[in-house]
Amino acid sequence: MKKTYPFTKMHGLGNSYIYLDGITHQLDIPSYSELSIQVSDPFKGIGSDGLILILPSDEANVRMRIFNKDGSEAKNCGNGLRCVAKYVYEHHLVHARQFTIETLSGNKHAEVHLRDNRVDSVTIDMGEPVLQRGLIPVAGGDGAAPVIREPLDVDGMTYPFTAVSMGNPHALFFVDDVDKAPIHKLGSLLADSYPLFPGGVNVGFVHPLSDHEADYRVWERGSGITQACGTGACASVVASILESRIKKDTPVTVHLLGGDLSIEWQSASNHVLMTGGAETICEGLVFSH
Repeated sequence: MKKTYPFTKMHGLGNSYIYLDGITHQLDIPSYSELSIQVSDPFKGIGSDGLILILPSDEANVRMRIFNKDGSEAKNCGNGLRCVAKYVYEHHLVHARQFTIETLSGNKHAEVHLRDNRVDSVTIDMGEPVLQRGLIPVAGGDGAAPVIREPLDVDGMTYPFTAVSMGNPHALFFVDDVDKAPIHKLGSLLADSYPLFPGGVNVGFVHPLSDHEADYRVWERGSGITQACGTGACASVVASILESRIKKDTPVTVHLLGGDLSIEWQSASNHVLMTGGAETICEGLVFSH
């Protein structure tokens, strides 16, 4: 027998997910992975980059779980965090403008910025970047050392990359033009099953334009090319600083296919702050077997 659940489709810079409110509504769904595959399908479902659950938390104000369009569960999602923050504030599930969201990669601090009593943008404290090879993880080498401009040989070509985890692992490649980057070639090869990245990896291409601006494109593990990736935008700035291409403590506008994010890696706290918008697309009912 099919059951129906209210859903909200939201996007952060075009990175869209189907959101289910498990605080207001009782969710009795046998497999969130299967439901994510179902709703993500643009022909037989709703169409999205995956499914995000908004749930009660014992250690934060709310909890989020993220499922990619292939059904795999992700530890973190920067664009999803901003959308969850907007949803819970506008639906009065939290009442202060600053609150915490539990994720599989830890609790994240959120602050909503209002215009006409609606959430216009959200700042998320994404925490400290993980730079140790073994924790990202990247196979081989000294597990405690960072991975900076490490050569990767593919089909007779060498592609230096820098690795960063912002709750999700990222391999960052620096290019002169992100629109001409080998995103299909390296993304499809590396993201989900390449031995060097035992946990999979998000594959990003970065072109710093100045100390305050950078272009970024991404192939996300489990989803492919997406309009935006919040954790990836954070990782792109961290990698740019590690490679001395951008200065620390400088807000950087990162241009993604879906729009812009402001990212700052702060020396005092070693935390990365992400600020950007979140939008509601539509609401409806989703069927689950």
